[in-house]
Amino acid sequence: MEVSLTHWKARLAALGVPVYQGIPLLLREDLRSGRLSAGDRLPALRALASQLDLDYTTVARAYGEARRLGLVDSAPGRGTVVRAPVPRRSVRPVSPLEMTMNMPPESRDPEILSRLQSGLDFIGHLADPHALLRYQEFGGTLEDREAAAAWLQAVLPGVDAARVLVTPGIQGALASVMGLLAAAGEVILAEPVTYPGVKAMAAQLGVRVAALACDADGVLPAAFEHACRELKPRLLYLNPTLSNPTCQTVPLARREALADIALRHSVPIVEDDAYGMLLDDPLPAFAQLAPEQVWYLTGLAKCLGAGLRIGFLVPPDAARRRLAASALRTTTIMASPVTMALATHWLRDGTADLMLAAVRQESRARQKLVREVLADLQVQTQPEAFHCWLHLPDTVHRLPLAASLRQHGMAAVASDTFTMEGTPPNAIRLCLGGELARGDCRQALLRVREHIDLAGAAPDAAGLVTEASRSS
Repeated sequence: MEVSLTHWKARLAALGVPVYQGIPLLLREDLRSGRLSAGDRLPALRALASQLDLDYTTVARAYGEARRLGLVDSAPGRGTVVRAPVPRRSVRPVSPLEMTMNMPPESRDPEILSRLQSGLDFIGHLADPHALLRYQEFGGTLEDREAAAAWLQAVLPGVDAARVLVTPGIQGALASVMGLLAAAGEVILAEPVTYPGVKAMAAQLGVRVAALACDADGVLPAAFEHACRELKPRLLYLNPTLSNPTCQTVPLARREALADIALRHSVPIVEDDAYGMLLDDPLPAFAQLAPEQVWYLTGLAKCLGAGLRIGFLVPPDAARRRLAASALRTTTIMASPVTMALATHWLRDGTADLMLAAVRQESRARQKLVREVLADLQVQTQPEAFHCWLHLPDTVHRLPLAASLRQHGMAAVASDTFTMEGTPPNAIRLCLGGELARGDCRQALLRVREHIDLAGAAPDAAGLVTEASRSS
């Protein structure tokens, strides 16, 4: 039976995209809502043009676009029929209230979804698809590096494409740089609570991580100066913007003080700026303040989506770029040409900018939920972050709380995971993004709040014991 699509008329006017693109968007929307199902026959071209007050050629172009996107099939005598959706790829099963993986919130904006699909279609319609199955120039093609350099202007003004290496994500590049700068038995510096991958990489390399004293603005300059004199460190690792896990952003004055010390003692800084692009008004990167001493790393996973494993490494100079390229080539060969082509397409056509703006907007909305639900608790966070660092009351211990949350269908990460040395703070990290819808985010925060209140009122009954009761 043929369906009526008159309800599309008002929606088309509100979408703000050309009609031939809007009709496939509305097809997807109705498929998701259940208004349309596989096998439904759509109106003939002239009938739909009449329903929507459109001309015939516009509807014909829209149906052609829908066929190209795999949304409909057309056959003589059968008309245009809605196709069954392609089954979703299987992914690791997660709790609907998963709060352990730090991923950008996913936008459901129709224009962004359409652009993502168009990017995938672009990859599928290249003149020579075999080109994406061959070995590529290591560090990205000139086109890839130019797109990366243009994207990086917001955080690293003036960076030249010749200095950029495109890598398969930040993680592998960080491990390669650490291996290039530090050998077994040597010392590297970090904050006492920081990205846990550093500890794992250091253990693999056989190097020791020395934690530096910090205050609310980050590493204390006096502590860094002392370590430079006494420990002869090979590098200082910093995650200076919206730090994982603490959400701390190092202010400009502290950045300048630390950069000056690094220059005077010739200690390289490895700047992991994974979250730097999220700020509306980014601070100057360490790579701007001390370019000759800083290895700058960023990528797209924390700006656009965790599955987009593309990183950008900017070494201090051409000679060290060659060293980095050699080290990375040994371990990774190259970034995936398919992923790299897709990322470059989205960087060049403006899709990445739209996605980044959507991530910022949704993160602000979720941080508002944090302020509402956890209002009287000590929370470290910032508006553009999609995680927060929750300091727990003395009556609630982090490890039993995290265990209890897992038992009740959600997950959060205790501070022990992020602690380089010393006693972990009594805190947990809560992630607010990924597949978690805004309503689910609120529900998860409410559940955390309930568990904390229950533990504070009756710790033994809740199974969430305090440090005092554990030691007695």
